[in-house]
Amino acid sequence: MVNDIFVAGYSFAKHVIGVILRPYETYRKIVSDGKPWELGYIALCAICYFATAALVKTSLFRPFLLTRQFFALFSGAAATYIIAVGLFWTVGKLFGARGTLRGLGLSWGYTLLPTIIWFWVTSLLYVAVPPPRTTAPMGIAFSVLYLLFSATLLFWKVTLAYLSLRFALRLDLLKILATSAIVLPILALYSVGMYWLGLFRVPFV
Repeated sequence: MVNDIFVAGYSFAKHVIGVILRPYETYRKIVSDGKPWELGYIALCAICYFATAALVKTSLFRPFLLTRQFFALFSGAAATYIIAVGLFWTVGKLFGARGTLRGLGLSWGYTLLPTIIWFWVTSLLYVAVPPPRTTAPMGIAFSVLYLLFSATLLFWKVTLAYLSLRFALRLDLLKILATSAIVLPILALYSVGMYWLGLFRVPFV
């Protein structure tokens, strides 16, 4: 088991670099050769973010609430991941998906990396440059850069999501669009529920 964990750690590091520089080639390898233990490293990245978010949102002198905030965020994200994978798998099958649940689960995990990065940077900026932000030139420049950063991560996430469905479910573009047209509204309603529960102001998908 220890050997498997180290091998998965090496694969995870290699795949993280790959999804940045060569996402198309890397996603083929993730689906075909990826190790299930790699999801553990993705979960560890999420845990680091949730610990940061809990510290940002909760007083350091209230450890009970800090613990509750942390587990609420992590549980919500884990449930979102499971629901998203389950929905795409189930609906994809209706459109003739021929892949594997293992491949979908592993490849979809990597689509969480842009999400984790965005939330992490946003939380740190909340501390470093707290709102309200001014309409002075520096404030406007900050807003523009932040929007460009967010748009870049969104484009990266959409690309990874497409590649996940393309290779893990072996669907063509039209079937991916049809699958997404069914799944995304369901996830949107789910996100509204998460919002009302106070877990995520922005859906962690």
